[in-house]
Amino acid sequence: MTVTVLPPAERTGTLPVSMIERMTLILDAFDAASPALTLLELVERTGLPRSTVHRILDQMIRLRWLAHTSGGYRLGMRTLELGGLTADHNEIRDAVGPLLHELSQRTGMVGHLAVLDGRDVVYLDKAGGRFAAALPTRLGGRMPAHATALGKAMLSALEPAIIDTAYRTRLPRLTPRTLSEPEALRREVSQIRLRQGVAVDREEAVAGIACVAAPLRGRGRAPAALSLSGRADGMSYDRLARVVLEVAHEAGRALLPRR
Repeated sequence: MTVTVLPPAERTGTLPVSMIERMTLILDAFDAASPALTLLELVERTGLPRSTVHRILDQMIRLRWLAHTSGGYRLGMRTLELGGLTADHNEIRDAVGPLLHELSQRTGMVGHLAVLDGRDVVYLDKAGGRFAAALPTRLGGRMPAHATALGKAMLSALEPAIIDTAYRTRLPRLTPRTLSEPEALRREVSQIRLRQGVAVDREEAVAGIACVAAPLRGRGRAPAALSLSGRADGMSYDRLARVVLEVAHEAGRALLPRR
């Protein structure tokens, strides 16, 4: 990361008031040439009062955004962890995105690429025509895993004990068809494993919308999956299951050389 730092005299406008803006100023002060900075250097680079910088530094160290070293301060483990997640997600999208968009064009349906984060699905990519705008999904958006084909496909790649621990109480319903009982979800995931991870959402996330998904194999980190969505009344589940599974296998192979 390269940062152009303006000296205090060249700064425009007033100093940021919110804590987030001030933390961002401090984080942006670090670059490849200055991996460690003293308190004075941080004050000069941010233009913030010394007492303010010192107070924020203490909090950022406690939260692992920064670490205190003999040479001053450096970026902490939390920034490295988040950077690793971002790189991993970008790698998946770069490798699988072209396949997803080609699949969407070929079938005329909306394609999604997602990873599992806790009990949520996080969308990394979305492909489709005008119908895609009708779906309440977006890049970086989340949906409960138990209510989506993507989520159930990824849950099938986990050990049953993990699912038992994560899903113990009644689950929120997005539609009348959403699986809300943990035992029902466990049975569904068991059946999905027998279908090589192919999962189906029959109006469980969005009324009137159905989805077929399959997991990406050979990952090694958080599970990922891709899917096709369309109107429930015109969905050919068996045909789409074969297509999605084939492309998911191809996407898994596309990821392997990068790992």
